[in-house]
Amino acid sequence: MNKTAMSVGWHQSRRGRGHRHKEQGRANREQVVEQKAEDSVPHGTCMTMCPAYELRQREAQNRLHRFEMVAGTERDRLPRADVSRAVKEFSRPAAGKDSTRASDLRPPSVLLKTVCHLVDEIAASSTSQPWTEVYSFVFDRLRSVRQDMIIQRVSGPDCVAVLEKSVRFLLYASYRLCGQQLQYFDPRINDTHLQECLSWLLESYRDGKHQHQEEFQALSLLYNLGSSQAITHVLELPERIRSSPAVQLALAVSRAHMERNPVRLLRLAQRLDFIQVCAVHRHLLPCRTDLLLLYSHGHSSRNCRYPLQRLARLLFLKDALAAQLCLVCGVNVTEEWVNFSKSSFTDAPSGDLQCRRMHEPLDDERWNCSAGSVIHGCV
Repeated sequence: MNKTAMSVGWHQSRRGRGHRHKEQGRANREQVVEQKAEDSVPHGTCMTMCPAYELRQREAQNRLHRFEMVAGTERDRLPRADVSRAVKEFSRPAAGKDSTRASDLRPPSVLLKTVCHLVDEIAASSTSQPWTEVYSFVFDRLRSVRQDMIIQRVSGPDCVAVLEKSVRFLLYASYRLCGQQLQYFDPRINDTHLQECLSWLLESYRDGKHQHQEEFQALSLLYNLGSSQAITHVLELPERIRSSPAVQLALAVSRAHMERNPVRLLRLAQRLDFIQVCAVHRHLLPCRTDLLLLYSHGHSSRNCRYPLQRLARLLFLKDALAAQLCLVCGVNVTEEWVNFSKSSFTDAPSGDLQCRRMHEPLDDERWNCSAGSVIHGCV
């Protein structure tokens, strides 16, 4: 080998070593930055559901909720706080306020314990009434739980468990409080928080296998019927999840909705469990009016009578509710028979028919399960 070739090889080797050193240096710097970022994340040390400082402050300012007071002191000038029942309330970040103080943040295990308290002792309690007040309290405290999770960048099983219970609570509330006055329940605000929780939960599922993943993938699709983004997300899931019974049923419902096939959709809806019906119920009333429109054109005849009982089964309603829906839509009902006429059919005005009264299944027992069982996923 001549000197020129040796010189070129030496310089190339030197440049190669220099490039490797630069890459190694960049990797080391990135690792240091990531370590600093990890070290800067606060970790909560508050082992109670409400930090001591906030509890004293709210007690002194008479800002305790009645669900947090010591029994028997509710009528006192300054009711006393029950440490075992008080829960940190949600507060917006404010200038000059340190929201990352470790003593004010609850670690993941305490956050999960807090959610279980809210479900078991408040949402599912027969003595905590009215349920509109229960919803307002639990909604705020769950929001505070998620705020602590965001500040601490909580992930893993505890994060997933908290989000799953939050999603079930918001779905259950959307059914139970449907049709309430806006001052007690705003469906748009509930929907916003529900979509945020669902998005966060589905993203968390990417970290590994989780016991209830199939259930919540299906709930997300049922809640967002007609969303191409929701359908695409499900179709991109691994075969193991996509082929599960819950997801397959949700896909069938979604397909019927996209094909504008109300008969098939309502027939499939009768196979849904309680929480799945809560997820899909906001889509059922438009589907039922579509079915009546379809039958008003297909069976329009003066001499044609259709059995009310059979129509009620198709509509997934009791006979009385089916008759009421027919009357509102301009379909004539005479005792146990229905007379369809395409000329008399009218789209139901939004104020004349409440969705709340039209999403009861045929089996009463399915609605009689407790809120606690629903939110914990036991039914």
